[in-house]
Amino acid sequence: MRNHLSLVIALALALRSSAAGDKLNLFIWSEYIDPKIIAQFEAREHCKVNIDLYEDAESMMAKMQGGGTSLYDIVVPPDHEVKAMIKLKLLASLRHENLPNLTNLDAAFANPPYDMGNQYTVAYQWGTVGVFYRSSSNQPPPAQSWGIFFDAKQQCGSFVLMDSLRDSLGAALKYKGYSLNSIDPKELKEARDLVIAAKKRCGGFDGSVGSKNKVLAKTARYSIVYSGEAARGMTEDKETRYFIPQEGSQIWLDNLAVPAQAPHRDLAEKFINYILDARVGAQLSAYTQFASPNQAALEFIPKTDRQNEAIYPRPEIKAKLEFLKDLGAKTRLYDEVWTQVKAE
Repeated sequence: MRNHLSLVIALALALRSSAAGDKLNLFIWSEYIDPKIIAQFEAREHCKVNIDLYEDAESMMAKMQGGGTSLYDIVVPPDHEVKAMIKLKLLASLRHENLPNLTNLDAAFANPPYDMGNQYTVAYQWGTVGVFYRSSSNQPPPAQSWGIFFDAKQQCGSFVLMDSLRDSLGAALKYKGYSLNSIDPKELKEARDLVIAAKKRCGGFDGSVGSKNKVLAKTARYSIVYSGEAARGMTEDKETRYFIPQEGSQIWLDNLAVPAQAPHRDLAEKFINYILDARVGAQLSAYTQFASPNQAALEFIPKTDRQNEAIYPRPEIKAKLEFLKDLGAKTRLYDEVWTQVKAE
């Protein structure tokens, strides 16, 4: 009887443990994964995926430092935040034996400088920052310059600024001919003043998705967005366009990572490996309209997408793009400037 009771208790504990593990908590940017991929993974692994959203890297970092490492199983940090997250011990190391599809990554996006050997992260999607705008037969097209935001004489209608520290300040820095990663106080003050002046003439700040939606709703003529939002917007409304300003802009790479105290680490790595599957990777990019870092996926991505310059820019445009860098302690310079921008 005692042995029978022990067996029942052991079985109940095993079932409870299994049930507790049958969920995945995903922390990700909005509109950044195909719901069908989520449904497919849930059916495949007999689990439930819970999704929590953020609109900017600063919000993601604050949530992760505020206890998110034990709440979430997957987080999707941008390239320039990874080193800081590793240093702060916010991420768990990846067990490559659980990621056989890691070999599908394009060599250009594997082994990145901020995470050599992909110890903590795996490339998810890449893209650019540029201008999404509405064309009009009654108005000339906007100058292909950041000046349409930062020079009142070049303004050509109502616009929205991106509610993102590095992205908005980066646009102003590029307009002045500076690096996105400048740590020169004088250059940062110039960028600050440009953004403050633009703030007084614009329709406010918003995330990339919100900014895209305002152009689609015709409450703004143009806005700063990520390339995928623009590509999706152009599909919805044939009167909209996207360009990368002549002064240059940002290229970025987002990543999949497992938080340091993820409650369902095994399932998290199964999810990462699933996203790295060639056909799933193609399905993902077909939905997000961002570029895929998955070399094996490219043959399954529609030719129209691969030829879409809003998604895959021409080499001469790509040559003008710059990655954001982790600035370490110098990040405080940007924090101070952004606080001043928001206070004005």
